[in-house]
Amino acid sequence: MASVTYEHVYKRFGDVEVITDMNVEIQDKEFVVFVGPSGCGKSTLLRLLAGLEEITEGQILIGDRVVNDVPPKDRDIAMVFQSYALYPHMSVYDNMAFGLKLRKTPKEEIDRRVKEAAESLGLAHLLDRKPKALSGGQRQRVAVGRAIVREPAVFLMDEPLSNLDAKLRVTARAEITKLHQRLGTTFIYVTHDQVEAMTMGDRILVLKDGVLQQIDSPRNLYSNPHNVFVAGFIGSPAMNLFDATLVAEEGRLWVDTGDFRVPVPPERNAKYDGYVGKEIIFGMRPEHIHAAEYAPGKINAAPVHATVDVVELLGHNLHLYLDSGKNNFVATVDTRLAPQMGQQLDLVFDMDQLHLFDKTTELTIA
Repeated sequence: MASVTYEHVYKRFGDVEVITDMNVEIQDKEFVVFVGPSGCGKSTLLRLLAGLEEITEGQILIGDRVVNDVPPKDRDIAMVFQSYALYPHMSVYDNMAFGLKLRKTPKEEIDRRVKEAAESLGLAHLLDRKPKALSGGQRQRVAVGRAIVREPAVFLMDEPLSNLDAKLRVTARAEITKLHQRLGTTFIYVTHDQVEAMTMGDRILVLKDGVLQQIDSPRNLYSNPHNVFVAGFIGSPAMNLFDATLVAEEGRLWVDTGDFRVPVPPERNAKYDGYVGKEIIFGMRPEHIHAAEYAPGKINAAPVHATVDVVELLGHNLHLYLDSGKNNFVATVDTRLAPQMGQQLDLVFDMDQLHLFDKTTELTIA
């Protein structure tokens, strides 16, 4: 069991800086997810912790110990790779036991740990099989089992579910979450899939171009994004972002997008007064846009008219791709609506859920 701390960590490959001044403290027994688009540095951040890459500047601590110069095998970590990295000529049992054999762990202890891990992961009946005889989900569980038997202080997982089909990913997500709860160990998990991040992590670290954008609970990331990037990255479908101007008329503030305008809730006027007459970015999540006839009763509704471009039925809801003239946006609406492409729709925005961002800095206006 251990905390993990990044203190002013930089990583450069030649002249290219891929991690910039990373300062993060991960608590003991916490499940933290590193998320961001491809190439943002999340796997590099994990590999620095594992000792698979050297730090250019700064230091990393596992517990109270600085591990910059500690070999990977002595860092008390276990890593699950995207490719699973199973030895094809070894049985499931031998794959899981291999690391313990290298450490010269007593044979009885190896047997106990492997069988306990196999039982907990539903692999007990597969211990004699080779990896080629396993499904993708079973291979993934073997890779996790190999990490478990090490009984490490920190588990590192680098996109372990990306090779699984969609249905199996959902099951595996739940299994890893339950595993964390059962083991009570620090988990650090890397993914580009924000749905995985939102459903699994105690906290989520959002990266862009090697720079920390925000680290917070899933609920706070969703409700209070720090900037435009986080707002657009967290949530599915992504938040709608409109170029707009904040205007004052008749004692009220309005967000004017050029083809529609919506009122700012009066209780927020003081917060936004300094931006009157300025260009801003207006954000509204698709799930906070409703068909007027099926809108919830107690929302701060602002009417908007738009034309339907594309309809996507997902069973439990509808995604509508809409055109309001100068703007294109997405709405998630009630399945009782049966719109046709090209149809004009009356919509309402829930203005209690609006987000406004500074046009220049792209930071949330708070």
